[in-house]
Amino acid sequence: MTNLNSTSQVKIKKIRVGRGIGSGKGKTSGRGVKGQKSRSGVAIKSFEGGQMPLYRRLPKRGFNPLKKEKIAKLNLHKIQDLIEKKKINQDSKIDIEVLKNSKIVNKSFNKIKILGSGDVKTKINLSVDFISKSAKEKLEKVGSTINLKKKK
Repeated sequence: MTNLNSTSQVKIKKIRVGRGIGSGKGKTSGRGVKGQKSRSGVAIKSFEGGQMPLYRRLPKRGFNPLKKEKIAKLNLHKIQDLIEKKKINQDSKIDIEVLKNSKIVNKSFNKIKILGSGDVKTKINLSVDFISKSAKEKLEKVGSTINLKKKK
């Protein structure tokens, strides 16, 4: 009997399939009988037996970012209507929180952009994330103050 220490290695014979009955891996070479899987060169990777495959069951995600910033867009004529209907106070600072509290903007929005459609007749104090060029010009003409929030 030989003494095995850490330096010596045990050699395990490679199983040679298809070498006769006595080998235990003869005839069908351990592949069973007939069928697609017994043939050579066949790979059935994502096939699930006719069931809808996992990659088709899962929703498409593509290049849509998971944490997309939702930006509320408000036109100048909408702001003017809200001031006339006394939904927002023209003297106070108008920002996303004020608009959310007065239920003008849905709470799922976290940024706001002012667009230039329409006109504003009164001076207002805005604190917004984005503003279009035309809206900025119209608001400056009336004498409104615009505070753009810094990007994080």
